Amino acid sequence: MRMAPAGAPAPARRLLFWALLAAALMGLSLARAVDHDESQYVAATVLAAHGLMPYRDFAYLQAPLQPFLFTPIAWAAGSWTWPALRLVNALLGALAVAFVHRAALRLGASSRAAAAAAGLMLCCDILLFSIGVARNDALPAALFAAALMVMTRLRGGKATRGSALLSGLLLGAAAAAKVSYALPAVAYGVWALASPHRHRPLWLALGAVPPTLLVLCCWWMAPEGFLFGVFHFPADAPAEYYARSPWKLSLAAKLVDSLKFLALGPALVALAFIISRGRMRALAPLLFACAVAALAPQPTWRQYWLPFLPPLFIALALAWHRSPPGRNWRIAFAITAVAGLAPSAAALLTTGGMSLAEAMRTSAAIRTAMDRTGVTGPVATLAPQFLPATGRLPDPDFAAGPFYYRSRHLLDPVAEQRLHLVSHARPRLSANWVLIGGEARRTSGNPDLDAMLARAAGGSRIPVPGTAFHLVRVEQPPSRTR
Repeated sequence: MRMAPAGAPAPARRLLFWALLAAALMGLSLARAVDHDESQYVAATVLAAHGLMPYRDFAYLQAPLQPFLFTPIAWAAGSWTWPALRLVNALLGALAVAFVHRAALRLGASSRAAAAAAGLMLCCDILLFSIGVARNDALPAALFAAALMVMTRLRGGKATRGSALLSGLLLGAAAAAKVSYALPAVAYGVWALASPHRHRPLWLALGAVPPTLLVLCCWWMAPEGFLFGVFHFPADAPAEYYARSPWKLSLAAKLVDSLKFLALGPALVALAFIISRGRMRALAPLLFACAVAALAPQPTWRQYWLPFLPPLFIALALAWHRSPPGRNWRIAFAITAVAGLAPSAAALLTTGGMSLAEAMRTSAAIRTAMDRTGVTGPVATLAPQFLPATGRLPDPDFAAGPFYYRSRHLLDPVAEQRLHLVSHARPRLSANWVLIGGEARRTSGNPDLDAMLARAAGGSRIPVPGTAFHLVRVEQPPSRTR
């Protein structure tokens, strides 16, 4: 792509820069290896696009907004839904960084300081992983960053009714997409109540009404499924899964992991720099709320720290503007920026994982095998992200991918059937066909779970030529396995 000429207007150059950044992140998302975390998010979007409701018709182990908001992507993309979701997440990541940059400028940071902070945010592995796969991290992060940008739209030092209304909508939508964003949203609400003339808390609350109504509607339609997916499973499943590795759930492991995630990128150095300059006061309530939200789940993973990044790097831009870093600080930022880019570079250079291009070729081979074998109806699989390209829907009982299937005693058999869930301890197959091979080491999964599912199906394996996948016909008809 040709660069804008030196005399091009500044807005055109800025737009070109952000377009190039978005393209680079989208390319990175397509190049990143397959991760089994993507399974339930692709499945939920596809099933919602076909008119099924999360919690009522299939299990969804997150807050409800994303499947509804992303259904047009599934309608438009069809068999390319999985890569399309990755591309949208990468675009949302670019928007989140752009919103942080804009918020810093509105709060008084210089162009150089705002650009430095945005660039350093881009070098955080927390961000690059979260927006590089088809998970539910990029959407709430972009909504939260947009809310922070809108909060800076002040008139006479006060929020306007429109900006307060939009801030409430964005904060509520972020919480409706991922529960961990509820805590910073509440923190800002309390902050607004403490200064009502400046922040207009009534208009802020009115803005949060639409996403709140969506959440309440999902709860009203399927209260048991909603409460289990949004609250009980995240709270109870880790203790069962890590029963043989209790250290992973310890406070020491949480602190070690958090320091590691923040150090893979400039986030930790940015925090130290802000504290050393004494410039954290304005955003301290949000930073504290985001840190608590990141540390609350068991165990703590890198994507849980994503809400912390937007307010952190806005604060960094302000501190950088008022007191630019010296040589030692700049060296520290440079070293940690390289460290943050290293995991993504390693993911692109190593050949152990399955690339998305290979996954799509595999999906095409699976479709050919299904057509030849006469596979009709929904398919039970622990890797439902491979199904959109086959033209088949995932069995709603397996919409959660491997994450509930690997559990043992979270629910009793009757509750599992009621909530459209299947565990390996009590396999219940309502589909005629099972697809195995996607829950593998190359997709960061556990192949033992696929083996259990194949045994539950009971039929002989039909290999998918040129792939590690197999189709298995369920021996018992659905009427007898219910």
